[in-house]
Formats: sequence, structure tokens, C-alpha cells
Amino acid sequence: MKTPAVVIALAGVAVVATLAGIAFNPFAPRTTEHALRPDDPKFLVAGGRIYMAQCAACHGARLEGQPEWRTRSADGLLPAPPHDASGHTWHHPDETLFRITKFGVASIVGDTNYKTAMPVYEATLSDGDIIAVLSWIKAQWPAAIREKHDQMNAETAKASRP
Repeated sequence: MKTPAVVIALAGVAVVATLAGIAFNPFAPRTTEHALRPDDPKFLVAGGRIYMAQCAACHGARLEGQPEWRTRSADGLLPAPPHDASGHTWHHPDETLFRITKFGVASIVGDTNYKTAMPVYEATLSDGDIIAVLSWIKAQWPAAIREKHDQMNAETAKASRP
């Protein structure tokens, strides 16, 4: 009579082990903590509002950026780049875009003396606000660029696995 109880117990252990293996699979795709959500209407409404209030003055209401954005001005600063398809925003994974926005360009280039007109938003915008703004920007890109950006994020996640 103890045999069925042992079998049931072993089966239960096997199920728990299998579920734990699925949940903690090191080969499963990883999502970034700051993944953009360009298809989430709540993020897009908030992101568009925040972009117009915080970003459009420099980056343009249509994401067009400032003229000659690749050439440093007399003060040594680069003009604000476009965030549309003509710019380089989509060349960076979500996590990099998040870090630039929250902590500043210097945090990415590794030079605390790097001069930029881009403000640091760590004390101004919440993480959710930053994700909303970046999601809104991404939602404006053509489908082909969004697909390339998604592929880059997937490759970045794959490369970051131990």
C-alpha cells in the first residue's frame, strides 16, 4: 500500500522540479528590466505627453532633432539628434536608451567629464516615465526599423546571458 503513496510523492517532486527548471532556465530568453512598450496605449499616451513637455524643445515635436546634429557647435556641444528613422536612437538597445535618459550620456561613454546639453532625468522622471517616453519614440518609427530594434534587443539579451 505504500508503493502508490511513494509513486505519487515522486511524481509530485518531478512536477515541481520540472516547473522549477522551466522557471529558472538559463537559456530562456531574458527580458530587460527596462523593456520598451511601443504597443501599450497607456505608455504611449503618457510618453507622448512627457516627450512634448521634456524633450520636444530640443529633439523636435516630430523627432527631427536639431540641424547639423553631428557637428559640435562653438561651445563644443553636439546639437540634439533626431529620434526619427534618420537618427541613431534606434541603433541602441532599450537598456542603453534608458541609461542615457536616466543617468546621462557620460554614464554610457564612461567619461564623467563628457560635455553634453542632454539633461540627466534621474531626479525629474520616474523609471516608468522614461520607459513611456522611449516607448512613444519607438512607436513613431517605421515597422522595419522597429523590427531591427527588436532583433538588436534580442541579440543583446542573448549576449548578456552567462
